[in-house]
Amino acid sequence: MDYVSIIGIVFAFVAILGGQVLEGGHVGSLLQFTAFVIVFGGTFGATMLQSSIPVFFLGMRLSIWVLFPPEMDQHGLIGQVIGWSSVARKGGLLALESQVDALKDVFAHKGLQMVVDGAEPEKIRDAMNVEIATFEKHYLDAARVWQAAGGYAPTIGIIGAVMGLIHVMENLSDPSKLGAGIAVAFVATVYGVGSANLFFLPMSNKIRSIVEAQVTMREMLIEGLVSIANGENPRLIESKLQGYIV
Repeated sequence: MDYVSIIGIVFAFVAILGGQVLEGGHVGSLLQFTAFVIVFGGTFGATMLQSSIPVFFLGMRLSIWVLFPPEMDQHGLIGQVIGWSSVARKGGLLALESQVDALKDVFAHKGLQMVVDGAEPEKIRDAMNVEIATFEKHYLDAARVWQAAGGYAPTIGIIGAVMGLIHVMENLSDPSKLGAGIAVAFVATVYGVGSANLFFLPMSNKIRSIVEAQVTMREMLIEGLVSIANGENPRLIESKLQGYIV
């Protein structure tokens, strides 16, 4: 679990709601169902319009990464690659066959299998780089779903505000309805700007950073596999892979 994300969300809510209370306002005044429907319904509708179905739903699934990011153990990966290198130096590349069967990661499985099959090092690099490029594009497109939501939400909030004011103008003769219309107008703006800057845009950036970290992990794996195929010393491989760690 990413505790930094949880702390950030809680801190943002406390700051905004606390500010509302300090100004003498009521938290309940920020709860407007009509404004919620307008802003969030309109935002996700516009986001769906610009995205393909697979990309949109992948973006929705990746939102869980904000709180529960996938495990990425760079030091563990280096240790695993060094282990493969040691096995290959002692028993040859075919000795890695048993290691291939134990791998659950599809990307690592394919790369190590190519090494065992005796593929040329640069052929391994080229094939695996194509997979990385495909993975990166697909997942960054999914991250942009939240970036798009962050772009649409403030504008939809303004639309909600205008709609609220139209409702107010239509009921100038009935003062009892003016308060509700004005509330929807201003709360819709708060929902639009707040959701974009507190959730949608930070979520997009968080997902992008995780995808970039996963790409780095895969590049490390490729470098390790190519080095094994070239028969390099395990210590040299370890030193090379350590360069990826900041």
